[in-house]
Amino acid sequence: MTRKYTLILLILICGAVVFSSCKRKVEPTTVQVIDPNRHYYPILQGQEMDMKYEIVNVGNNPLFITEIQPSCGCMVVDDDYPITVLPHKNGFIHIKYNSTKNVGLVDHYIRCYGNFAKTGMLELRFDVHVVPDADYTRDYEELYRDYEAKNGKVKEAVDGKESNQYYVGQP
Repeated sequence: MTRKYTLILLILICGAVVFSSCKRKVEPTTVQVIDPNRHYYPILQGQEMDMKYEIVNVGNNPLFITEIQPSCGCMVVDDDYPITVLPHKNGFIHIKYNSTKNVGLVDHYIRCYGNFAKTGMLELRFDVHVVPDADYTRDYEELYRDYEAKNGKVKEAVDGKESNQYYVGQP
């Protein structure tokens, strides 16, 4: 019977050690963001922007960013979660923005969740003017030049294929 009690006692001690090590509490920390509100110069519609936000952990506890939520599907976060920044060190959040579906003044924000002091959330913002491409009909010379560059058949581009030529009336 003593062997049975020894085994039970050993299991209880191992369980206590395992469960007590899991109770580490993550304390909040303070951060400083370099340029959290940005105003970018105008870009053409369809152009992509790569943005990098620098975060400085000025607190005494490690920073754990557990989730990043962009305000639009046109932004993609390049980082995997969680992002960890040690005390008094710098970290970066990488965002790719695709302007294909936007026109005019665009104002977006990115919400970062983690052990930030006070609110547990950090908000980054940027705005940019997205300028559409020129809206015009290409003239004959542009079409001719594009066709010539693509196919190299100048006569066919101008006159059409011989099998498709016909006259109406007397020749």
